[in-house]
Amino acid sequence: MKRFFTTWSLLIGLNLLPLGASERPNIVVIVADDQGYADVSYSPHAAPYVKTPRIDALAAESTICTSGYTSGFVCSPTRAGLMTGRYQQRFGVYDAGEGGSGMPLEERWIPMFLKPAGYTNGAFGKWHLGLTPEYNAVNRGFDEFYGFMGRGAHPYFDHSDESHPILRGLEPVKNETGYLTTRITKEAVDFIERHREAPFFLYVAYNAVHTPAEAPEEDIKPVTDDPVRNTLMGMLKHLDLGVGAIVDELKKHDLFDNTLLFYLSDNGGAGAMSADNTPLRGFKQHDYEGGIRVPFIVSWPDQIEQGQTVDTVLWSTDILPTILAATGIDTPADRPLDGKNLLPVLKGETDQLHDQLYWASGAKRGQWAIRSGDWKLVGVKDQVELFDIKEDPSEENDLAAAHPDKVASLTAYHRKWLAEMGEPRSGQPKIWTAEYEQTAKSKKRRLRKKRM
Repeated sequence: MKRFFTTWSLLIGLNLLPLGASERPNIVVIVADDQGYADVSYSPHAAPYVKTPRIDALAAESTICTSGYTSGFVCSPTRAGLMTGRYQQRFGVYDAGEGGSGMPLEERWIPMFLKPAGYTNGAFGKWHLGLTPEYNAVNRGFDEFYGFMGRGAHPYFDHSDESHPILRGLEPVKNETGYLTTRITKEAVDFIERHREAPFFLYVAYNAVHTPAEAPEEDIKPVTDDPVRNTLMGMLKHLDLGVGAIVDELKKHDLFDNTLLFYLSDNGGAGAMSADNTPLRGFKQHDYEGGIRVPFIVSWPDQIEQGQTVDTVLWSTDILPTILAATGIDTPADRPLDGKNLLPVLKGETDQLHDQLYWASGAKRGQWAIRSGDWKLVGVKDQVELFDIKEDPSEENDLAAAHPDKVASLTAYHRKWLAEMGEPRSGQPKIWTAEYEQTAKSKKRRLRKKRM
């Protein structure tokens, strides 16, 4: 009996007691698409005309993670890492094509953990994790899906393209009308209304503010000399309204305080959309900070202090482990997670989470990076740059020549990590070499000659 009470007390102290369905938090993950680091008005770097009042209001009731990263610099690799809590490279996803065509079906996704614990799971918006029915959200643990399967560049007004349809579950939605961002929001709000009596997981993956640059005409204002950026602001308005509507619905049913909510972008802002990543260098498709460091907010008022800011290095792959910790669901023994539970950081119990973070996009692009403490090494083919991110978040001062030992040690860390990852699903090598580039160029020349 003494041993029983000792064990019971230890479990209480570790917050590991099994939770009943009514005690478990609802889970909401909202993912924007290509949102710039400074394209939220709570950011001190935002331009005066950037207005995101509803995201700002959420941030005021949440934790702003100023060093929040994503595990990839393009859409689908990040989504693969987010959904599995693992380096997407472990199962061969290095670039957008590999992730967009699907990942091994034996991988476990967030809803597969939650469903046995009594959660209803809904996915709304952009999927980009496979094109064929076996990869559809409803075959990956979700109970409901409304959105599109393929590329991010889905039109916002024209939903008639039968090759890229809006789906409800597995079936195309006929005669769909309306601005797509608003449609996704309405579906998400309706999901909350219908499932408010039991715990749910709501995954809302907006395609805003990805190309094409399309917004309701009345929302496009001449706030800059750049027509694309003016349209981006109109698109951002509807993204912001969507976040607000979801939060309002949670509060309407007294669910907000016991909802673990994440808001982030899938990667950095895109140059093609005139996004603003100030003060960071680069854009989407770069391993510089502007491609992988994103707006990142976490809310759970019942458990996490509101209105705080943390600068601990963390990232999108940490979302699943945090969900498991919050819900009292065991982590898998057969498929270890690479992400970490964020709750100790968010509760002020530690300011250190990861020793290193790694990025790799395969040989075709030849880009890779590692962050270790304040140091970050960025590689593009056979060139490397070293930065002290704490002192130089804009990555303006390359310190590689001054610290060759640090370059060597970080390169060795990255090579060791890469050796543990899976082979790319597309057949490309993991890492760029001059021989690979020469072979690729020769292949392209042969293909051009055949077409002629």
